[in-house]
Amino acid sequence: MDSLYIVMPAYNEQDTIASVAEEWYQVVDKIGGESKLVIADSGSTDQTHSILLKYKETHPRLEILSDTGKFHGPKLIAMYNYAIRQKADWVFQTDSDGQTTASEFQQFWDKRSTCDAVLGVRKVRGDGQARAFVEKVVCFLLKLYFGVNVPDANAPYRLMRVDVLAKYMPRFSPEYNLPNIMLTTFFAYYQQKIEFLTITFKPRQGGTNSIDLMKICKIGWHALGDFHKFKRSM
Repeated sequence: MDSLYIVMPAYNEQDTIASVAEEWYQVVDKIGGESKLVIADSGSTDQTHSILLKYKETHPRLEILSDTGKFHGPKLIAMYNYAIRQKADWVFQTDSDGQTTASEFQQFWDKRSTCDAVLGVRKVRGDGQARAFVEKVVCFLLKLYFGVNVPDANAPYRLMRVDVLAKYMPRFSPEYNLPNIMLTTFFAYYQQKIEFLTITFKPRQGGTNSIDLMKICKIGWHALGDFHKFKRSM
């Protein structure tokens, strides 16, 4: 039986965390075995953490990582490495803001026998045209720098074989901001068996996005230097 770790970062998500955790917990509970729901909550200043602790009392498949740093990228890296250390077979990443839906997961899971990674594509985005434009720029830069052609590099809906993921995680420092973008790039560049599936991407269901467009531009500027470094190592 394949074990699945569903991982998601959380930061000040008290409005959505209970319903999102319940939605995705049902997925790992159905799959069974050693499967877990892993939520990284570090730095929240609202009731997110206390809600998760209360939920864990009656949901033994939930694991809470509280020492992963505040920001999204480092949380992802910490959770991916956790899944590797725990010898999970598959890891699936999504976010805790309610923008994705668990009802679309099964089509990803059904592809696992023929794929190393199954990645979401947000053809219609509920988070606005500005963010959709940023994603198009990212995909253009990846094609320019690395020669890869991907429809969505950063979608928070991705199923990945842990043994394949483990090949690339050592390339990231614990503080790296954009691991999903570079993982998509590595998968395409090194010709892993990947498939892209269209997903629903709703507006944020609660809370406030901690990364505004100004921060995105600043992260993007630093990313150009990171792309140069990664390219030299490939």
